[in-house]
Amino acid sequence: MSFESELDVYLRARFTLMLLVTPEEERALHTVKAVCERTQRACFTWDLADGFQALTDGGGPVPSARDPLAALDQVDKVDGSVLFVLKDFHDCWSNPQVKRKLRSVAQRLKFTRKSILVTSPSSKLPEELKDDVVVVEFPSPNATELEDVLQRLTQTPGVKVNLTRLGQEKLVQAALGLTAAQAQRVFAKAIVSTGTLDDRDIDLVTQEKKEIIRESEALEFYAVTETPDDVGGLGVLKDWLRLRERAFTQEARDYGLPAPKGIALIGVPGTGKSLTAKMIGGLWRLPLLRLDVGALFGSLVGESEERVRRALRLAETVAPAILWIDELEKALAHGGLDSGTSTRVFGTILTWMQEKTAPCFVVATANAIADLPPEVLRKGRFDEIFFLDLPILEERKEIFTVHLRKRKRLPQDFDIARLARESEGYVGAELEQAIIDAMYVGFNAGREFTTDDISAALRRQVPLSISQRETIGALRNWLREGRAQSASFQEMREAEQQFVPLQIDLGR
Repeated sequence: MSFESELDVYLRARFTLMLLVTPEEERALHTVKAVCERTQRACFTWDLADGFQALTDGGGPVPSARDPLAALDQVDKVDGSVLFVLKDFHDCWSNPQVKRKLRSVAQRLKFTRKSILVTSPSSKLPEELKDDVVVVEFPSPNATELEDVLQRLTQTPGVKVNLTRLGQEKLVQAALGLTAAQAQRVFAKAIVSTGTLDDRDIDLVTQEKKEIIRESEALEFYAVTETPDDVGGLGVLKDWLRLRERAFTQEARDYGLPAPKGIALIGVPGTGKSLTAKMIGGLWRLPLLRLDVGALFGSLVGESEERVRRALRLAETVAPAILWIDELEKALAHGGLDSGTSTRVFGTILTWMQEKTAPCFVVATANAIADLPPEVLRKGRFDEIFFLDLPILEERKEIFTVHLRKRKRLPQDFDIARLARESEGYVGAELEQAIIDAMYVGFNAGREFTTDDISAALRRQVPLSISQRETIGALRNWLREGRAQSASFQEMREAEQQFVPLQIDLGR
């Protein structure tokens, strides 16, 4: 149901007190005015600075009051079918008299055709009002509304526009998730920066959007550059993702396919879980948003819950998109020492994952499986649970090849097969670090680094499979018990390892 239809239903049902949560007061008032005009309902606004103002025509004399208590008295006295929009009235809730008066007036309005709508950027409510108030979320602008913002801006005299139709669509798509005012500022900056609005400004809008989304405190926008070629191994996972590459297209909807919900990546630290999340964004060419679970927690009562709702709402606005929840177990890191805040935040995330209808594909990563309650990993929240194990021989060859090419070296100049044999039990992050350590040796010696340098760097390392033997063993047992699907080709893994204890020669 659209916001206009929802508000119309609430007014006809005689809901007397509503809270409209939005940072876009001007745009919200424009929509409220349209609903009132269409339903032939008078509408007055009130604020501490200007008192009452008529939002629609033909509503009769405008009441007069600057004090919030006097304003509520006027709401009680006015006759007829009227909607009163009290702007920033949440600032008055700290006054016990105003709070009590608001409740009393709202209760008396049940027998009239009058309603009160409070606009606020936050959904926080006093305990006394929670049973009386209906909270309504005002949605962020969709693509059509942002296109209207762009059209109004480009009609300004002197503005040069050289946008193709496809370029205009991509520019609007890049601005999804911004408020109308933010989008207008970003478009205006693009025009001023280059002198002409053209396809080159898509990257500029994306960068500005990245900075604005970062201000949400819990979400970070990632520019996707990784591809499957940047990730060594994980053949089963890559095949699963390629099969769903067109899952968010209209063609898939017409075929009857639902949008994928998401995947959970569980396993050994350093095996590429975070890199895989970035790779999915590049493979599917979708925006990647990282949810920082640690940043969700605030010091004020209700602040954490408000942050998570705002972050998830923003993710839905940007959709289709990928929401990356890194180290999911951190959501419960506070345990029972935070008066249940972490439990409520975690519950909000889980409920959203189950009930969401927007095409947001969730990629959740976790290292400490024991810290996750069983309801997290059940079917319905994720399409599949993948386990990322220690890389096998062929995967280690791929990983060495990827990181050598990444550093502009030819893999054929190195003995990849030897390095793969010598690095049994090492994770991808450790293999990359061995190359970096070898590069430092070669750089300081004034020569190109060699296979021997990488081999020596490997011997100097103590891999996680040794330093955290018990933890890694417990994780691998989790896969052996069949609780997840291996992200690698299982036949190759069973042929090589068969889950036997690792025998690693550290050269000591």
